[in-house]
Amino acid sequence: MKRSMPIVLACSLLLAGCGADVASEAGAGPDTVTIENCGKTIDYPVPQRAVAYDMSATERMFALGLADRMRGIVMPSTTEGPVSRSPYRADYESVETLSTDVLSREVVIGAEADWVLAGWQSGFSEERGVTPALLDQVGIQSYMYTETCYNYGTDPITVPPLEALYTDLEQLGKIFRVEDRAERLIADLKARAATLERNQPDGEPARVFVYDSGTDKPFTSGAQTAPNVIVSLAGGRNIVGDLDERWTTIGWESVVDAAPEVITVVDYGDQPVQDKIAFLKSFPPLAESPAVRNDRFYVLDYGEAVSGPRNIEAAEKFGEYLRSIGR
Repeated sequence: MKRSMPIVLACSLLLAGCGADVASEAGAGPDTVTIENCGKTIDYPVPQRAVAYDMSATERMFALGLADRMRGIVMPSTTEGPVSRSPYRADYESVETLSTDVLSREVVIGAEADWVLAGWQSGFSEERGVTPALLDQVGIQSYMYTETCYNYGTDPITVPPLEALYTDLEQLGKIFRVEDRAERLIADLKARAATLERNQPDGEPARVFVYDSGTDKPFTSGAQTAPNVIVSLAGGRNIVGDLDERWTTIGWESVVDAAPEVITVVDYGDQPVQDKIAFLKSFPPLAESPAVRNDRFYVLDYGEAVSGPRNIEAAEKFGEYLRSIGR
């Protein structure tokens, strides 16, 4: 994306003072903390004008009680429905929405941000010219959430999605000097995950197909995404859970061959979820699958499906659904 050179130069001169009048928490600790993020060692002062992209990044901040520490959020229009259903709705309403489009350098520079939270290819993008390296050039620091380190750079780092979430919450706690909040939140999530693991049903786990979108070929969740964790903790088995990918496109043949017993449909603003279910019910190759025959469609809200603090709750609810159908 093209940008105005005068704007960038002006911002790079001013950013050192952006948010300088905003006080950090009393007794907030050292001037900087050193964090490892996607293979890079970064020294962070306390961000004063933080910007987060999409629900995954934003709800990490909200779960740590940081809504009042944010300059704003960039929230694509496709998330309008999920945001309205979020338990953090009051926080969303309290923070300025800077854009309802994709993350861009122009937006964060215009907001005089000093720090950006997003994922790789989920906000940050080489093609769109908004990367941590390019933001560094204009004085804006960033943090890339750990799940997306999997396909970042020439030497990707693979961290299981749930461990990646805990890592991010811990490190965000350090960056914003709210370590105690982060420790309490992580302890709660870990305890609930352990309860789910202890209560796994006996027998073969239910075969689950996670359907995001697509008619010619389905777009689904591989091993390196939150829905794979949600399905597993709930007591199911993602039919492509052995695929070492994040969100990816597969062929319908593999779905048909797996004979899913439940189809989990992700609900967000690309099209009404009932239209997605109607397509799946009318798609001839799936007609004999147990999921279609028994009308077993489970709606997974986008805010639960993306990596974030609501993944454990999503697993708890999906586990209840599986028990309700005898799986």
